[in-house]
Amino acid sequence: MKSVAAAALLWAGIVLADERATVCFNYGCVARQEVSFSETRLTELGRRLGLADTPVAERAILSLVVGQLYLWAGEQSPIHADRPGDFLDDGVHGMMDCIDHAETTSGFLRMMEGRGMMRFHAVEPIQRRVRWLVTQHFSAVIRETNGEAPDAGARFVVDSWFGEHGDPAVVLPLEDWLDGEGPNVS
Repeated sequence: MKSVAAAALLWAGIVLADERATVCFNYGCVARQEVSFSETRLTELGRRLGLADTPVAERAILSLVVGQLYLWAGEQSPIHADRPGDFLDDGVHGMMDCIDHAETTSGFLRMMEGRGMMRFHAVEPIQRRVRWLVTQHFSAVIRETNGEAPDAGARFVVDSWFGEHGDPAVVLPLEDWLDGEGPNVS
């Protein structure tokens, strides 16, 4: 049945191309690689996100969807070797620090935003937190939209750095994250 539908779309001149995204790795985005996601996979993620009927529900689903995108990207790139934090994967090709995660996750979020998959949030610029004068951490950020003024909604980090490769991203209010909240990772 899928082949009949695909043939019909091709005959009609409609080609459903894969969506491309860039993942960066090896700390500080030293290395970059393009990955692609099939229309079938993205449609499934869009269906999942479409189940969200509130901003809270959308954030919970986004956490899972970001993890899934990392799993699929890891099938095509060395980021499958990434481990939580910065020390468990030291020296491994495909290791990712918080900069790599922030850039990659932001790219995934912008891809979903561009496809209209997020109804309650918009992608914001990456944020940096500095603690103890020498420690810094970066994360992707989203903002609740709810039809309010463009800058009025609450902001949240979507941070995939804390977990194992493909785990759901940690989603926290930006202010809590700036205060140091998040899982403790060695």
